[in-house]
Amino acid sequence: MAADAIVALHFAFVLFVVLGASLVLRWPRVAWFHVPAVIWGALVEFTGWICPLTPLENRLRRSAGETGYQGDFIAHYVLPMLYPNGLTRQDQLLLGSAALAINIAIYALAFVRHRRRTVKEHMIGPQ
Repeated sequence: MAADAIVALHFAFVLFVVLGASLVLRWPRVAWFHVPAVIWGALVEFTGWICPLTPLENRLRRSAGETGYQGDFIAHYVLPMLYPNGLTRQDQLLLGSAALAINIAIYALAFVRHRRRTVKEHMIGPQ
């Protein structure tokens, strides 16, 4: 059960890295948590590191008498949904770049919205 909880946490973290900037549009302070998460996620993808949650999950599975797996979380759980042939280094770079591009676009939108709101408040006062 603990290993399954780690998988759920890991998957939630990956979703937060990729789509968390959309939360910033509604709750700007989420950026304080999201930006470090994106940096970590991009570093893992660009460097080929394995997230510490993966070995933890495998250790928990082995201690419960199950078998672990080789590779990383994305290769084992996410990539089979996206790519049937498995994760390559090029796929990791692409996934990391896509996550960054999505987040940069959403943060740019958040910045523009904030800027417009600030200018509007300055011109006509707070509402």
